[in-house]
Amino acid sequence: MALIDTLGEIPDPRRGNAQRHELLDILTIAVVASVCGAESCVDFAEFAEDREALLREFLCLKNGLPSHDTFSRVFRLLDPAAFGRAFEAFLDDLGAAGDGVLAIDGKTLRRSFDRAAGRSALHVVTAFGTGARVAIAQKAVPEGQNETLAARALLETLALDGLLVTGDAMHGHAGTAQVVLERGGDYLFALKANRPAMLREVEAFFADPPEALDAFETTDADHGRIETRRHRVTHSTDWLFSDRRYAGEPRLPGVATLACVEATRSEAGRSSTSLRYYISSAPLTAERFARAVRGHWTIENALHWVLDVTFDEDQARNRRDHGPENLAILRRLALNLLNEARPKMSLARKRKRSGWSDAFARTIIGQMR
Repeated sequence: MALIDTLGEIPDPRRGNAQRHELLDILTIAVVASVCGAESCVDFAEFAEDREALLREFLCLKNGLPSHDTFSRVFRLLDPAAFGRAFEAFLDDLGAAGDGVLAIDGKTLRRSFDRAAGRSALHVVTAFGTGARVAIAQKAVPEGQNETLAARALLETLALDGLLVTGDAMHGHAGTAQVVLERGGDYLFALKANRPAMLREVEAFFADPPEALDAFETTDADHGRIETRRHRVTHSTDWLFSDRRYAGEPRLPGVATLACVEATRSEAGRSSTSLRYYISSAPLTAERFARAVRGHWTIENALHWVLDVTFDEDQARNRRDHGPENLAILRRLALNLLNEARPKMSLARKRKRSGWSDAFARTIIGQMR
């Protein structure tokens, strides 16, 4: 479905005279305004006034333009689950430009806390297609829960056929791994001190492997820094959950690969080495493992960093009701549109030129149809 069709299916939470403006018009204006540089409900209203001619090319606006109060009220009332389904418009692109890696990670919206209402800052978990650089789903962490449970609930809503789901060590739980496998995917989780017994044994294995291991090496040089990464994998995993381990240990289902990254960084005449360990249900080669680990960090560089720097998300001050979560969804939808168009141009330039030029903006928002 086109994005604008998906937006048209969202139930309107307003009643009676509050429905003067069409919900589809309000949401479409907000998405277009966000693409063009707007960051708040006041911005959305002012953008609509200044770019009314552009908006009327594809919207009726039979009752004029919504006010900033209308935008604010709609985003406070709108069901985030229904609005979040707008990501479905981008699902066909998942993995199209890469090797099918889906990264999951959380991010806190620092200014979204509401001290008067006793609400902490909103923390959201996003599923991000690293190859296509597309956010495909988002879920807020409910009060009193944690990122692990929210990520598990998010994965339960997705078809993961053929995808490799990557996550930090906090997601390396049997429950999360089982959900990934049941949804048709494979997992690749970091292994850290939250699993101390397993980590010690994997460290010992890679320190003195009993067999020759598949290895793949990469080197990056940038800003005077040289980093060499040596990736090694083994498919010998039966010993990891043998009877000699302690009774009742939670076991990750379907383990097929153990992996290690040895990274050596040289800068200004100094060098340092670090070791990182991973566990996966996919029979990964060292080369595919290297691509997947590197791809996982795309969620930090191409999503979280961009939201903070280009969309100024950490300074977003909307706090009431569903407003923070819905505006977080809106920013990710706008980012998807910007990522899809003119891939050789930076996001900041695309956003600026969309704000300056109707002709340029049409090349971005035309993907909504």
